[in-house]
Amino acid sequence: MRKFLLLSLALIACLMLSGFGGAYAYDKSGLACGKCHTLTAEQAKETLKPLIPDIEVLEVKPGPVLGLWEVALLSEGKKGLLYVDYSLQKIINGAVFGIKDRKNYTQESFSRLNRVDLSTVPLENSLVMGDKDAKNKIIVFDDPG
Repeated sequence: MRKFLLLSLALIACLMLSGFGGAYAYDKSGLACGKCHTLTAEQAKETLKPLIPDIEVLEVKPGPVLGLWEVALLSEGKKGLLYVDYSLQKIINGAVFGIKDRKNYTQESFSRLNRVDLSTVPLENSLVMGDKDAKNKIIVFDDPG
């Protein structure tokens, strides 16, 4: 994870020093950008592989900002999110916030990406308190050592 963060910071510094290049304007006529712009998981992997050699792309979807793809990835055993622009020339590593709704779109996606399916948690050596068939359950992990 540390390698990923250092690489991300170095990349952000390089992008800031380069001036980020041009800007994109989009017509508000209601056209769906996804009709002209597409990005598959394999294309995302090939685009990001020079920066993150061991990348596994888990998901690609339109980002919270027009002109960006949200790429969910796995690197060094850790899940993460990056945003890739439609030109596949720039990436953004960081949180995207809504000004009016004060929503952290990146955190929402990151939480969804890292959600644990409780049915996969082994409970054979667990201590059950209360009704084992209750609708709502709380699982507490502890290190007794």
